[in-house]
Amino acid sequence: MPASKRTSGGVLGGIAGLVGLSVAAGVLITATVTPAIAVSGAAASSAITLFDNLPSVLAIDDLMLPTTLYANDPNTHQPVVMTSFYDQNRSPVTFDQVAPVMYDAILSSEDKNFYQHGGIDLVGTTRALLSGGSSGGGSSISQQYVKNILIQKCERDAPTQDAKDQCFNDATASNGTQGYERKLQEMRYAIALEQKYSKDEILLGYLNIANFGGTTYGIDAAAKYYFGVPASQLNLAQAATLAGMVQTPNTYRIDRPDGTTTDAAGKPVNSQADGYSITKARQTYVLDRMLANGKITQQQHDDAVAAPIQPHITPPQAGCDVLGAAAYFCQYVVSVIQNDPAFGATADDRAKALRQGGLKIYTTLDWNVQNAAQQAIADNVPTSLAGMNLGSTSTSVEVNTGRILSIAQNTKFTQDPSLANDPNYSSIVYAGDSTFGGSAGFSAGSTFKLFTLVDWLEKGHSLNEYLNGNDRVIPKMTNSCTGNWINTENWVPGNFEGEAGFYGTPMQFTAKSTNSGYLAMAEQLDLCDIAKVATKMGVTTGDGRPITMSVANNVIGSDNISPLTMAAAYATIANNGTYCQPTPIDKVTNSQGVEQPKPNRTCTQVIAPNIAATAATALAGVMASGGTGRQGNPLDGTSLIGKTGTHQDFQTWIIEANTRVVTANWVGNADGEANLFQMYTNNGQVANLRYAIGKSVQRAVDQFYPGGNFPAADPTLLRTVLKDVPNVVGMPVDQATTTLQNAGFQVTVGSPVDSDQPANIVVTQSSTRAAAGSVITISPSNGQGGTIPSGIVGMSPADAKASLASAGFANVTAGAGCEVPTAKVSASSPAPGTAANKAVAVTLTCAVAGNGNGNGNGGH
Repeated sequence: MPASKRTSGGVLGGIAGLVGLSVAAGVLITATVTPAIAVSGAAASSAITLFDNLPSVLAIDDLMLPTTLYANDPNTHQPVVMTSFYDQNRSPVTFDQVAPVMYDAILSSEDKNFYQHGGIDLVGTTRALLSGGSSGGGSSISQQYVKNILIQKCERDAPTQDAKDQCFNDATASNGTQGYERKLQEMRYAIALEQKYSKDEILLGYLNIANFGGTTYGIDAAAKYYFGVPASQLNLAQAATLAGMVQTPNTYRIDRPDGTTTDAAGKPVNSQADGYSITKARQTYVLDRMLANGKITQQQHDDAVAAPIQPHITPPQAGCDVLGAAAYFCQYVVSVIQNDPAFGATADDRAKALRQGGLKIYTTLDWNVQNAAQQAIADNVPTSLAGMNLGSTSTSVEVNTGRILSIAQNTKFTQDPSLANDPNYSSIVYAGDSTFGGSAGFSAGSTFKLFTLVDWLEKGHSLNEYLNGNDRVIPKMTNSCTGNWINTENWVPGNFEGEAGFYGTPMQFTAKSTNSGYLAMAEQLDLCDIAKVATKMGVTTGDGRPITMSVANNVIGSDNISPLTMAAAYATIANNGTYCQPTPIDKVTNSQGVEQPKPNRTCTQVIAPNIAATAATALAGVMASGGTGRQGNPLDGTSLIGKTGTHQDFQTWIIEANTRVVTANWVGNADGEANLFQMYTNNGQVANLRYAIGKSVQRAVDQFYPGGNFPAADPTLLRTVLKDVPNVVGMPVDQATTTLQNAGFQVTVGSPVDSDQPANIVVTQSSTRAAAGSVITISPSNGQGGTIPSGIVGMSPADAKASLASAGFANVTAGAGCEVPTAKVSASSPAPGTAANKAVAVTLTCAVAGNGNGNGNGGH
């Protein structure tokens, strides 16, 4: 068949015997490296043609590199390494960043003719082929570089572990026909590399890619890990040790004090106890080769051979659990990398970006706030508490950017499965949600009232509008999206500590966190609209579902929401109505410093500034004297807004903000429903721990992010709203009271008054137009009154007395002049036509008829 169609296996199968193969290989190599030499013979010509037809282009992919997280140093404000993540711990270096002695050591032991050959060590390769590949060795540095490139492709690209194993076997096979094929292909690639890259580039590439045991790759990472120095500072003994590792790195590694292998009897070998005997022998071999090649003196050789191997194991800063105070912030960043499409279209792509991509992630972490938050939690909340699954978190967000400054948590971070049932440890980020952090969130309690407050204001209602905030049955609430809520069970919300509620304003209901008051507000709104407010302020449930507000209890925070989500929502108020999606990442670059796409996070105006300013005015009352958040106020003179929240007895919150940073603090049941008001730590009742945390964190925030004054409220949303008062005169007191209360007024019953109406009938009310919710005083009849007959004027005293007697007034006295037979009544006290108690003494005043009485005839 034509040579172009023949496979390497076919050619190898046609070459009789191992000697023939060895000769053919030598011919191939000689012809390829030194083509000027004439080669004859049909078999040789065919082999050469086949060799030329082997793939020669080997793409050198970017090295698999750790992804590194950075945070700004609080003193220098420059980014410093937090931690890294890797499948291969590697820190690539330039040629000048490797100690010359390292080059001498690796070349002397692996390829002393490296700078003379064209990519293939003819003698060594022929020896390896003659042994069937089983003797190892024989590969030039270029060939070893090729093999490492192929192995890395396996590590990077194989979709499954089985595929990875098969790929690795294909890249490293050394026995039989497969081994010969692999060796030939390796040689072909090596020659092609030599034609494209300089010797220094190949040598450095090899040292940067080679494995030095476990997950340690590359000469610089190896130097730092095994000896605590960079590659540029390696001494002779260290360089010889590392050069000796590359052939069988997991055998020669020196980070296993108990040994890397065992002898026939099962006894550990190459351990600290035996001085790492196998590695020492290999180091000595390298030193011998260096001496033979004239790279070191006899004295240098002897000193290095005599000295014991002295590892200084320096593990790299890797993973989140090494970060202590910032471990949960770190884990939140990791979850963003693992789940955000900015880091790859698939989960596998994103996992590779984290552990192989060599990204530099510049985070938003502020160590000043983070340390303060973690200390506040450590001072107040234990990692666990008998009788409950205790959890706590504090997270701070910059209001005008959404930058997450801190995430602190009471538990210790771990991903060790053996600690999964230990309540002191957790891998879940309580501040996050199910996508970012693995938490489902927590019932938000009264912190969720924010969205009813905003909708109330957006509908034009005033903070000073009075409502019936008594704890009462509300028959139904409107929900134009999911259908009206009907109170079929006569549900009442209940207030903190069993308070009955009161007639009041949204300003008062917010400061005192009155559930029944907020239900009264929601009764006048549409639950669907409240849900829309929450949605535009970035709120979903902790497991990603939209807010629906299908039941009245949602108004007071029965949904599980993540603390970060609530922090960002409150930041919208502090940011004049602009909502910024929270982000833990400022910038992403590749290993060369070229900026890469980062997660898409935006800031959007979702609430009118006047609405935000007025909501802030109400929320300021929470942190003021008499407000439920007063205990969490550091009282350092900073203007604050905030909101407290409890859900049932098992979740507690306090959210606080100045004009620059908002902090959500949560203490509660990470799982379960233990009563926080019956649980105690050394710092007191668990339900009150939130205040101490909030105060401490806010004090630090005010120090490092000093805030200003919040904008003034819209005056039209502070107006006193007047409405007509129903006319209840003539109604019984009970009916009048109910009528007025149903109209939104408070009622005071005054003292009974004299009236001709029956007892308990309202005869007067204090106003016919008043502010909603204001107090209307009603006065009932005492049932003992009557009206002085108006017709007694002009009557004779006797007739007047009779008229008064018939009206119920028996105590009548005729005054002066009434004894004259012709006298007529001219006045009375009380006056005719007025109401008076029937027991009152009535005095008549008389005048004599025809006596003038001041009425002369004149006038003409």
